[in-house]
Amino acid sequence: MVSNTRLVTFLCLFLPIIFSSSTLAQNCNTDTFSNNKLYSTCTSLSGLSATLHWTYYSTNNTVDIAYRIAESTSTWVAWGINPTSTGMVGANAFLAYYDSGSLKIITSQLSSYSITISNGSLSFTVYEMSVDYSNSTSAYTIYATLELPNNSTTLNTVWQRGTTFSSGVPSGHPNTATGAQNTNLNFLSGQSASSGSGSSRLHRENIHGVLNTISWGILLPLGVMIARYVKVFQAMDPAWFYLHITCQCSGYILGVAGWGLGLKLGSESKGITEYSHRNLGISLFVFATLQVFALLLRPHKTNKYRLYWNIYHYTVGYAVILLSIINIFKGFDILNPEKKWKNAYIGVIATLGGVAVILEATTWAIVLKRRSREDKSHHGANGTNGYNGTNSYGTRTQQFA
Repeated sequence: MVSNTRLVTFLCLFLPIIFSSSTLAQNCNTDTFSNNKLYSTCTSLSGLSATLHWTYYSTNNTVDIAYRIAESTSTWVAWGINPTSTGMVGANAFLAYYDSGSLKIITSQLSSYSITISNGSLSFTVYEMSVDYSNSTSAYTIYATLELPNNSTTLNTVWQRGTTFSSGVPSGHPNTATGAQNTNLNFLSGQSASSGSGSSRLHRENIHGVLNTISWGILLPLGVMIARYVKVFQAMDPAWFYLHITCQCSGYILGVAGWGLGLKLGSESKGITEYSHRNLGISLFVFATLQVFALLLRPHKTNKYRLYWNIYHYTVGYAVILLSIINIFKGFDILNPEKKWKNAYIGVIATLGGVAVILEATTWAIVLKRRSREDKSHHGANGTNGYNGTNSYGTRTQQFA
């Protein structure tokens, strides 16, 4: 039992490192901006190693964008929206480049592949635009605030770069596999066809929420119920113990992965901190880790310190359950998903609570009945039964105790 317990403890403490490390690696680039502006969502753009950051405002269907791409000053860069088709033709583009040592940004509608680039208005409203170039990272950043065309949140976006100029303005790009970079992007959800949705902030927030709900909010309470109720049934000893630690360790592993992703999301949101959610999450992780270490400290049931260990184990365990449920609902308030997801979790917790009430009554009936039987057995042992005062149930009673 001791060696198995140590193995389980090792797995519980070691596997989360792998899970959390892999989770933290799957993120879009954590860019910072010279204007100290914060964006709610970002995605990595395929082909040219560019990134797009944006904040969408549903009240007026506008969006703040920051398009970043690492290129030399001899290269022009562009990002745009095609409101009518896919690809370059029909795109409304922002182009940034250096001309005679001066950094410029222009807008142009691209009606054909052979069109000459010229500075002109776009088919949708542009409220602000600017560009900067970072010498330390050798990267352009195009900033813009615009109204999404056609009152739509899902649009085809394009991006490109090139080194050919004509009369001081961009005039062409390499005709290669990277010659037409585009994707259908949902500015509301953050999902795109090229990058999938794995790199978007909203998708990572959803992963964070799902991991924490399943781990802290479902598996851990289920493990507590197993330890409290299943072990009452003699036929389930010691199976209840392995079921208990399987639930708790699985929950801990998934929970640490979600916790690590939450820390990463928090570090990317410079200037925006959900203090109560963060502090509860840290406290939850600390208490849960103490519970895992409790496996190593678990004394034998006949040890005089077992009572103190039980108090410690039960107190910390129930604190973890309470903190996890509170923090999950705080997470729902922050993420604000469709109501059906919050209602689904409420349904799960209510079901577990209802089952716990039924099992509480059932197991207490079993325990009281067993104690009554033990009392009768002990009473027979103290008297005579016609066989020279020997208690015929003495051995069984001692074994049961």
